[in-house]
Amino acid sequence: MSTDIATNPYKADFPLLASHPELAFLDSAATAQRPAAVLDAQRSFYETMNANPLRGLYQLSVDATQAIEDARAKVARFVGATDPAEVVFTRNASESLNLIAKTLGPTVLHEGDEVCISIMEHHSNLIPWQQVCRAAGARLVYLRPDEHGVITDEEIANKIGPRTRIVSVTHVSNVLGVENPVRAIADAAHAQGATVIADAAQSLPHVHVDVRALGVDALAFSAHKLGGPMGIGGLWGTRELLESLPPFLTGGEMIDSVTEDDAVWAPIPEKFEAGTQDAAGIYATGAAIDYICGHGRDELEARERELAACLCEQLQALPFIQIVGPADPRAHVGAVSFNVEGIHPHDVSSLLDTKDVAIRAGHHCAQPLLTWMGIESCCRASVAFYNDRADIDKLVDGLKFVWEVFHG
Repeated sequence: MSTDIATNPYKADFPLLASHPELAFLDSAATAQRPAAVLDAQRSFYETMNANPLRGLYQLSVDATQAIEDARAKVARFVGATDPAEVVFTRNASESLNLIAKTLGPTVLHEGDEVCISIMEHHSNLIPWQQVCRAAGARLVYLRPDEHGVITDEEIANKIGPRTRIVSVTHVSNVLGVENPVRAIADAAHAQGATVIADAAQSLPHVHVDVRALGVDALAFSAHKLGGPMGIGGLWGTRELLESLPPFLTGGEMIDSVTEDDAVWAPIPEKFEAGTQDAAGIYATGAAIDYICGHGRDELEARERELAACLCEQLQALPFIQIVGPADPRAHVGAVSFNVEGIHPHDVSSLLDTKDVAIRAGHHCAQPLLTWMGIESCCRASVAFYNDRADIDKLVDGLKFVWEVFHG
């Protein structure tokens, strides 16, 4: 049974969207809108429990500490983990990926070793590995998709081998919108004794993510892409992996003891959480997860898949549109990238803005992918469950307007 995307029971929960009914916001892959429940939670923290968490012995500090730990437990359940201590809070997925690269890389890489990533990676999951490979004399190897956007079993077998020490791949491409075969990649990597990391920044907001089912050793995400506040990210890692790594940052709260000559690190996750955390943001991240779970993750995923497929189909129906990514509308998760024939993506985006349609244009922090595809830049429209068919129709009408501006 198809999902009804014409009606929209969600938009009223999002203050910005509710106050701007004329807006077709199609840039959720960059950042999602926040429901009132998240905004209220952030404000509530400051109004009812504002204190520096952890070492304070008075009640406000105890409450703030408990708020962080409650949110940590929610994140753990949300990604299919069983141990909340395996969840480290960071500022964003970029910091999470830098954390794992800059601690794991120097620990396991030697000259001649290989790190395997995909050509689809966001710069956040590419540049850190470039740097650690350069420092260690290791080689960076790229998994490349076929013409349908699929990383095949043959490609995995060709690129992951006895020299592979680390594999770090995006679960869902922020440009192509394809879901990568992370489990198959992880199985191949583990057969070689490699550590596997998944970038879930684009998948966690849209599909059911279970770290055990994916078979990965670590997973990074950003709260703001799933309706939480900006400035909060997370890194899940197995206890065995996290306990084996040195700290990424040092300072307050991440130590057990300090002498003039040395320091003893706190246990995980505190070992990786130096300094004062954004406790209000973490608390609000828990509220975002509550909102998603309260509306049914399966129901929201089905709606978003229907929206993405409809978006792709409607774009394909326009003769001047070139889809960047798989032709199969059902292969897109959350995002559809495209170009308007002969018109620069920045011009497309600017003209759509005059029609109250918000999309993204540029290289989407994935320059190696676009270069490999022979594309300088492209447009990207991305959906979330709070979108509806009317938003897609407005984009289509806007693109017709763009075409008419340039061609009369």
